[in-house]
Amino acid sequence: MADDSWNGNGSSSTLFTNVRVLDATGEYPYTGEVLVQGNRIKQITKGSSRFGSSSSSSYSGSAPGGTTTIDGMGATLMPGMIDAHLHLSWNNAPGIDPIQMMEVEEHMLVTMEMAKLVLDAGFTAGRGAAAAKPRLDVVAKKFINQGRFPGPRYLAAGPEITTVGGLGDSSPSHIPHEGLNLGIVVSGPEEIRRTVRQLIKYGVDSIKLNLSGESITGMGAEETPMSEEEVAMAASEARCRNKVLSAHARSSGSVKQCIRHGIQNIYHASFADEEALDMLEAVKDKHFVAPGIAWLINTARHAEQWGIKPGSPLSLEYERELEMCVDTMKKMHRRGIRVCIGGDYGFAWTPQGTNAKDIQTFVEMLGFSPMEAIQAGTKFGGQIMNMGDELGMIKEGYLADMLLIDGDPIADVRILQDKNRILAIMKDGKFHKAPRINEQRRRLTA
Repeated sequence: MADDSWNGNGSSSTLFTNVRVLDATGEYPYTGEVLVQGNRIKQITKGSSRFGSSSSSSYSGSAPGGTTTIDGMGATLMPGMIDAHLHLSWNNAPGIDPIQMMEVEEHMLVTMEMAKLVLDAGFTAGRGAAAAKPRLDVVAKKFINQGRFPGPRYLAAGPEITTVGGLGDSSPSHIPHEGLNLGIVVSGPEEIRRTVRQLIKYGVDSIKLNLSGESITGMGAEETPMSEEEVAMAASEARCRNKVLSAHARSSGSVKQCIRHGIQNIYHASFADEEALDMLEAVKDKHFVAPGIAWLINTARHAEQWGIKPGSPLSLEYERELEMCVDTMKKMHRRGIRVCIGGDYGFAWTPQGTNAKDIQTFVEMLGFSPMEAIQAGTKFGGQIMNMGDELGMIKEGYLADMLLIDGDPIADVRILQDKNRILAIMKDGKFHKAPRINEQRRRLTA
């Protein structure tokens, strides 16, 4: 080839040879080859097939039948990472107000910029946890699916539904105006019913309820403001249209509401008590937990530049919640409850594109093994996307969303945060980031 790089989009088949396959099933990585046809993984071979390259130099060419061959030279081939708690319309701003007050035209473009940042970081899929405005997620998903803008596979959320005075009701008491709110403010089951129906009309994939508070807004994280009747109405309306339910649920009471009303995706859950843990364990196959731990760590310890000084009252509230969260997630992990990565990225101190830091945090703070932490960002990610039978692992028949990594993530999960170590990003059988052949040779033979 005359060029060092290859865009990979002109071939219907790609063969990865001489790679260590980290398939995210839990099996230890093995040397093998992976054949992609169209957008699916067609065949996985342990060892080398007769089409593989045995040369010690990097090679990209055509195997029989027009298949393009990529010699990984010992790099790791793994599933694309999946963020279970993604806010593409959070624009890396220093707080909530700059997110909500951005004009919608600019906000749509910024949302697409965030989508590319996430994909560039090796996240080939993500579940939307909330949008800053009603149709930002819906349009982002549409444009990504149409191939008009780069971004991860995405399930669109609408704005969070909250109660009067709850998390997301940000308008001051002397200027009541819904346009100032980050969430959609409701009061009573009938207002919930109309709001859920409106969001479904817009085209969202999930309905998000704010069932607890959040320290930075002045409503305590252990408060549970939404009534049982309101939650029940939201759940009933969402199920009528086969929509998934999600919840901001830090308090123990809000976690119990999620379990009672079948809310699949439980975000945060820091203060879940033993009763809540027992309830959750009894139905653990029906729920996922994404603690958003990066938000707690960075708000408590790394946001001084933006006015949250370590040791300040607000910082200490987040330190306390972080301690509770670590203890709670360790208990959930021991009980076999599915805990997924997704750190509430999208603020200035938790910027989009740094999402893979969660995997390191799961190992260092929550007691996950490297394999378990990677599964939390791949296998369980496919499941929370409701695509567990075709996404999140390297298996025959699965969608070809894969990363080629310089090094062994099992030996050091931190390398997943280094974009230079991500040699290639394949999504839906096409390269978003194509392998650079000579660069591979230099790096992998050094």
